[in-house]
Amino acid sequence: MPQKNYKQAIQDPIFSIVTEASENLQVECYVIGGFVRDFLLGRGNPKDIDIVAVGSGIELARKVASKLPGKPQVSIFKNFGTAMIKHGDLEIEFVGARKESYHRDSRKPVVEDGTLEDDQKRRDFTINALALSLNSSNLGDLLDPFDGIGDLERKIIRTPLAPDVTYSDDPLRMMRAIRFATQLNFTIQLQSLQAITENKERIKIVSKERIVDELHKIIASKKPSKGFALLHKTELLPIILPELTALEGIEEIEGQRHKDNFWHTLEVVDNISETTDNLWLRWAALLHDIGKAPTKKFHKKIGWTFHGHEFVGSKMVYKLFKRLRLPLNDKMKFVQKMVLMSSRPIVLSEDFVTDSAVRRLVFDAGDNVDDLMTLCEADITTKNPRKQKKYTNNFKLVRQKIEEVEARDHVRNFQPPVSGEEIMATFNLSPSKEIGIIKDAIKEAILNGDIPNEPDAAKAYMLKLGKGMGL
Repeated sequence: MPQKNYKQAIQDPIFSIVTEASENLQVECYVIGGFVRDFLLGRGNPKDIDIVAVGSGIELARKVASKLPGKPQVSIFKNFGTAMIKHGDLEIEFVGARKESYHRDSRKPVVEDGTLEDDQKRRDFTINALALSLNSSNLGDLLDPFDGIGDLERKIIRTPLAPDVTYSDDPLRMMRAIRFATQLNFTIQLQSLQAITENKERIKIVSKERIVDELHKIIASKKPSKGFALLHKTELLPIILPELTALEGIEEIEGQRHKDNFWHTLEVVDNISETTDNLWLRWAALLHDIGKAPTKKFHKKIGWTFHGHEFVGSKMVYKLFKRLRLPLNDKMKFVQKMVLMSSRPIVLSEDFVTDSAVRRLVFDAGDNVDDLMTLCEADITTKNPRKQKKYTNNFKLVRQKIEEVEARDHVRNFQPPVSGEEIMATFNLSPSKEIGIIKDAIKEAILNGDIPNEPDAAKAYMLKLGKGMGL
């Protein structure tokens, strides 16, 4: 393959400083990996730069830092033999060229010093093994021993070594292959895809945090369904997210069928990804139907039902988050809430929408009502144009009604117009269950539309309640 030069990729002044520092130390150095790949793909200006030195990467990082304005701190990771410098909006990581060998029960390699080609061989994919020289003698030359540039043109994910070796050595690379295929809209080479299936059980030695990091990137991509279809095809998905694969399949009894909730879910995730970058709302779309597998029942008179699947699904969210070591904080509670309420606007869109029902929806959803509506709109996956138009228009009416009710009644993040202290003072009560009863009755009256959400109306209603209770 003829030599190619890409000096235009290394115009940032940081590269000339790295070149100067490497010459001072008399070591070869190269920029490698994602920076080169993304430049060749025209994916903007990458802010993460990986430098490989044929020698000590840590020493090179120190020398570069000494030449930069303000002499930035060098973060050293001795266990990994790497160092990092933050310079403006760039993060530059330095590593010495190395070769690796692995033990069967660990993805942590035994590392030895190596050549540039040794370092390129240990990279996960050919498209990430591309290197540009930062040496004066051949500045900007592309070093591509595995035809990574050809794979970029062919849009293929392929490993530099035999895929079985690559994936068995470091099983996280199976997730990375699927993630890159999803993000870049590439195809995984058939031999590589088969090797992922053959090595699927090896994913169990990878930490949950690393797996989730790759899942996040798949979910955050333009079309997440591609990644989940690949996880399904390679049989990794039942190991990582069995709650999703449990949804697959269509059963038929006495001519009655239900839709395949797994493939429907992937459509919903793609739909929502067109309208929001909110990672946790995308998670909610992914998990919104997980309660359908354990609640599925067939009844002769009415066919298939999934009664209470939202409630069951919201409980499953906690267990799933805990198992995957996802955050058990407000993010998890948000996903639970979205799953629990995922059918509420659908019910409203199918019936005559009363102010009372909308008020209760806004009260229960609070600040998340817009997210909930976005989720429900994404849930429209019917291929029938008439039905799709009908559901879309119905949701527009629900949104309009929400705006009208909220403007008039202010029930989002509801604060009672009469406090417990006022009730105690009015009826000369000490803390007691009667106060809670009165507060709940006022709230219900406002949500039902019996009284407006105003202090005067609430106080008048309070006095009427008190009289009825003999206070």
